[in-house]
Amino acid sequence: MKRIIVSGRSGSGKTVALRALEDQGFYCVDNIPVKLIPALLDQIGDEHAGLAIGIDARNVAHTVEEFDSLISQIEQSQYSLDVVFIDANDATLLKRFSETRRRHPLTAEGLSLAEAIEKEKQRLEPVSRYAQLVIDTTSKSPHELCEVIVGRVLGDQSPHLSLLFKSFGFKNGPPGDADFVFDSRCLPNPYWDETLRAYSGRDNPVIDFLESQPLTQEFCWQLKIFLQTWIPRFEQDNRNYLTVAIGCTGGQHRSVYVAEKLAKNFLPRYPNTQIRHRELESKNGD
Repeated sequence: MKRIIVSGRSGSGKTVALRALEDQGFYCVDNIPVKLIPALLDQIGDEHAGLAIGIDARNVAHTVEEFDSLISQIEQSQYSLDVVFIDANDATLLKRFSETRRRHPLTAEGLSLAEAIEKEKQRLEPVSRYAQLVIDTTSKSPHELCEVIVGRVLGDQSPHLSLLFKSFGFKNGPPGDADFVFDSRCLPNPYWDETLRAYSGRDNPVIDFLESQPLTQEFCWQLKIFLQTWIPRFEQDNRNYLTVAIGCTGGQHRSVYVAEKLAKNFLPRYPNTQIRHRELESKNGD
C-alpha cells in the first residue's frame, strides 16, 4: 500500500490533490498533528489503495525538529512514506487568493497576504526538503493537477521509478519541478526552415531533419549516458520520482524531439516512464 504525505502552500492545489487520491481509493487525512502520523500508519490497513496525509503550515508552525524526527523514525520502521510537495510561484498564489477571495490561514497572525505567502514558504521548508516529488501548478488547471497526481503517484503501482521527461520553452521559463534541466538550444533549429515551422518534434519532417544532424545525435547520446549513469544512484537513494526537463527556445521542435527520444530509450528499463510537452499542451488547450 502506498503511503504519502501531500503538502504545499495554500492555494497551490493540495486539497485538489487529496481529493484526486481519495477518488482513487486512498484513505485521506488532512491537517493531522505531525506527532500522530506514526499512530495513523499503524491503524490504516491494506483494505485501502493507499494512505494520503495532508500537511500544511498549521501542522509545522513550531515542529521543524519534530518533522525531522518523524522522517527518521519512519525510515527505521516497516513503512515507506513518500513526500509530495505542491507549489506555485508567489504571483500565481496572490492571484488565486484575489480571485477566490479566500482568506490565507496565516493572515490571522496579522500578516498581509504577501507576507503570509512568504511566511508559509519558510514554515514548510522542512517538509519540502524531504519531497521526492515536487509539482509546480503555476500553469496547471485543477484538472491537469489531478492527471499529474494520478499518473505520477499511482502509475501502474509497480516498484519501478516513476520517470518523467518534460519538454518546455525557455521563453516561458523553465519548470520549477524538474530534477534535471538540459538546454537543447545549441542544436540546429527547425524553426528557421519555413517548411518545418508548423510541425513539432513529434512529426516526421522535424524528426528526419534533427536525426540528420550529427550534433543532435551526439547531444542525445551524451544525455542518455549521463542519465543511465545517475538515475540508478537516485534509485539507490530510495527516490521514487524523477523529472528530466529538456528546453529549447519555443518548446515545439528540439526539446520535444529530445524528450521523446530519451523516453523511448528509458521505457524498457522504467515502465513508469511518461512524457509531457508543456508548450504543446498549452498551445492545444489541454
